[in-house]
Amino acid sequence: MARIKTPSDATATRGEPVRQRVIDAAERLLREGKAEFSMRDLASEAGVSFATPFNQFGSKAAIMHALAERRIELMAKRFSEHPTLANATDRVLLAIRIAAEGMLEEPRVNRAVMGWIGTAGPAPGRALELSTGLWRLALGDGNGLVAASRDEALRTLPRQLAFAFRGTLSFWTAGELPDEELTANAQDVASGLLQGFAANPDRL
Repeated sequence: MARIKTPSDATATRGEPVRQRVIDAAERLLREGKAEFSMRDLASEAGVSFATPFNQFGSKAAIMHALAERRIELMAKRFSEHPTLANATDRVLLAIRIAAEGMLEEPRVNRAVMGWIGTAGPAPGRALELSTGLWRLALGDGNGLVAASRDEALRTLPRQLAFAFRGTLSFWTAGELPDEELTANAQDVASGLLQGFAANPDRL
């Protein structure tokens, strides 16, 4: 059923897509240390009607999931812009460094986002799908992996790496893992997963 737009919604549509505007506003509130913002706070910050965030996303959890997805997409973009490395294990470790450095750019914001990842929204998020895609991109054609098990590695490792990186981030989010140890620990976990598939495990 079509929804009648309010004047605020019309203004948002003229300036930029409404969903984007709401997500940007949520990110600004997090940067200001307002992790407990209400949907009313969010609507005010975005310059839209009170109902708009609900109509666009359904819940605050869904908005936070969208912020997590935005971060994964940025990680993939940054990795794609980096000069290509020949070896799959080197590419994965590079992707982890890029991803971890991205999280550390705004630790307060990203910890707040990660804190919501385990909260169910009205529909499942896409973080696992996008994260799996990031590690699939990093593995590429599997050059540098044992030929006999390369197909298995390319089939199973992307999802396993997604689980592993998120697990490391969960300890960082909880404050159990200091900022300066995030990258090294995430790379150590990935190295363990890659060990059995790498043609030259001494590189890990």
